[in-house]
Amino acid sequence: MTQGGVRPDDGTLLLRAQSGDRAAFSELVRIHQDEVYTLALRLTADREMAADVAQEAFVRAWRALSKFRGDAKFSTWIHRIVVNAAWTQRRKESRHRADPIDESFSEPVSESISPERAAESAAMQGRLRQAMEALPMSARVVVVLKDVYGWSHGEISEHLGITVAAAKVRLHRGRKQLRTDLWSDVEARA
Repeated sequence: MTQGGVRPDDGTLLLRAQSGDRAAFSELVRIHQDEVYTLALRLTADREMAADVAQEAFVRAWRALSKFRGDAKFSTWIHRIVVNAAWTQRRKESRHRADPIDESFSEPVSESISPERAAESAAMQGRLRQAMEALPMSARVVVVLKDVYGWSHGEISEHLGITVAAAKVRLHRGRKQLRTDLWSDVEARA
């Protein structure tokens, strides 16, 4: 709901949504849907599951709007809901899924780089995706929240209900596993 091309800020939309304005919440969804889906995709490594997680996160956010105190930004709050929804979805899927389908996806490639460089980049993205998928979910969540979204150890620990030390250990182990997986792959190709 832009008025004259000016987008209302999240705080204004949030207040309106908390008073029951569905249109204001729809605008919040529109503004944040891409980042929510991207986070869900990074956590689940599955496009279909990521779409389900994103939808579930927004449903949970709508139901919990009255509980949002404004201690954090809306984007931080919705990211935390996405992480919880991803955990729940992965647990459900692991009980019901027999054979995971490897769905290939790639990021857009800039036209300003050479075809050789683009091929190398695409290959590295695939290897990184596989290495991320191989991480236990507990480590993957910490790596994504810290290295991709820039959350502090304190924010991660608070959100996951673990100690700061545990968050640091999971991050260290996740990074170490990624490094091992990626370097062993590179060495095997050499």
